[in-house]
Amino acid sequence: MLNMGSVEAGPPRAEGEDLTARARIRDAAITCFAEAGVAGTSVRTVAAAASVSPALVIHHFGSKDALRVACDQYVAALVREQKSAAMAQGPGLDPFAALRTYRDGPPLLAYLARTLTDGSPHVAALVDEMVEDAVAYMEQGVEAGMLKPSEDPRGRAAVMTLWSLGALVLHEHAQRLLGADLLGDPLLATAYYLPGLEIMGAGLMTPEVHERMHEQFRQIKEQQS
Repeated sequence: MLNMGSVEAGPPRAEGEDLTARARIRDAAITCFAEAGVAGTSVRTVAAAASVSPALVIHHFGSKDALRVACDQYVAALVREQKSAAMAQGPGLDPFAALRTYRDGPPLLAYLARTLTDGSPHVAALVDEMVEDAVAYMEQGVEAGMLKPSEDPRGRAAVMTLWSLGALVLHEHAQRLLGADLLGDPLLATAYYLPGLEIMGAGLMTPEVHERMHEQFRQIKEQQS
């Protein structure tokens, strides 16, 4: 399982600008991997996107494989932090604001959609980590009065993670069948979220939260009609 205590892999980080360069390389790699896949992206391509030399990429990460692990760790950490922050808001959560957090910075959702099916042995570690993170932030949601308790917290977290990641992988079909852009503005994906709330929301959320969230999505959909 990934060590999420540090969200970057490779040699120890240097101070000051070294850290900035490392983060810039990582963010550039996430964008490049999201666009062309890991196999279709070279170290030279990442270096050019980050405006550094290929040698500096290797200096910081050791190899393209280690760079990919660093990207996996960073993406998982950001998802965990954003989900935890959303749960901390309790029943007053604004679902659209929470969903929009994924649009800031590197393309996290596109990265996941692209890399989850590339056959890498690192995928299992990433999914495992995201499931364990989901166990924690869903328990936080229970304590905050957003989610119902579960007889099998880990099983529920695994199903929700698989559902969410599976939807990202099939995002082109969500666009084709529902006109819902799962990688873009959540306001343009209500045709996906409303049926999702109908299928699983009532079993997952407390009645107050489910009713309020359903009404918010319904109003947005009506405004778009």
